[in-house]
Amino acid sequence: MFLKRQISTFTGNYWEQTEKLKQEIETADAIVIGAGAGLSASAGMSYSGERFEKNFADFYEKYGIQDMYSGGFYPYDTLEEYWAWWSRHILINRYEAGVGKPYCDLLKFVKDKDYFVLTTNVDHQFQLAGFDKKRLFYTQGDYGLWQCSKPCHQKTYDNEQAVRRMAAEQRDMKIPTELIPRCPVCGAPMTMNLRVDTSFVEDDGWHAASERYSDFIHKHETAHVLFLELGVGLNTPGIIKYPFWQLTYQNLKATYVCINFGEASAPREIANRSICIDADIGEMLNKLK
Repeated sequence: MFLKRQISTFTGNYWEQTEKLKQEIETADAIVIGAGAGLSASAGMSYSGERFEKNFADFYEKYGIQDMYSGGFYPYDTLEEYWAWWSRHILINRYEAGVGKPYCDLLKFVKDKDYFVLTTNVDHQFQLAGFDKKRLFYTQGDYGLWQCSKPCHQKTYDNEQAVRRMAAEQRDMKIPTELIPRCPVCGAPMTMNLRVDTSFVEDDGWHAASERYSDFIHKHETAHVLFLELGVGLNTPGIIKYPFWQLTYQNLKATYVCINFGEASAPREIANRSICIDADIGEMLNKLK
């Protein structure tokens, strides 16, 4: 088993690596895509800068919040403010974001292949782009789902209609009190279905997707598999990055690919079966076409 500290960063010749990647996509028996926040960032869905300032200037002015990520963890004084933030956040990043071009470009490469997607992203971009829902495993939740905050039961709820109303009717950074969502079982406040602690609800859909992913990996464990990692950082490497390294190490026919601007690397133990490209993912996918 490789040691995680033995990391090798080797982008090599850019065009040479690109040609290797093209060949791997064409010849692989199966492709496992591991997608992190960097893929959505490449699609223009930044959580800071102009996009944040345009939509959350009032929260910045009152609380000093400087980006959408940290704003999601802020301890707001009231549920009315909490849901003013979150309804705006969900609307912008889930229901009105549109589909990012890198996601559409990626689908063009894999739509005729035997593929599966494992992602920590919660913005629904893969389904918006047209990826097969049965080939997706959203491990960390979805902006479009709520759950009981306790949680008293293992079920999630679609939130689009409620979110749109909250966003439309909020005033002075607060939603009307009567719009605060509550659990239909115990009456406790609802919360986001996002994995931030041990209260995260893994509903029936989550478990079904997890099983499909496990079955896919098992089915191809000795095949020529391309593990294509896109925009995965070191925030939660145990979900995608480390398992991809291990699976590549175990399967001598497998190839590991990492495309990540500023963070393209792989362990030395699989260096001879790895392609690391330090580049913007969207630009890279566009060039591959």
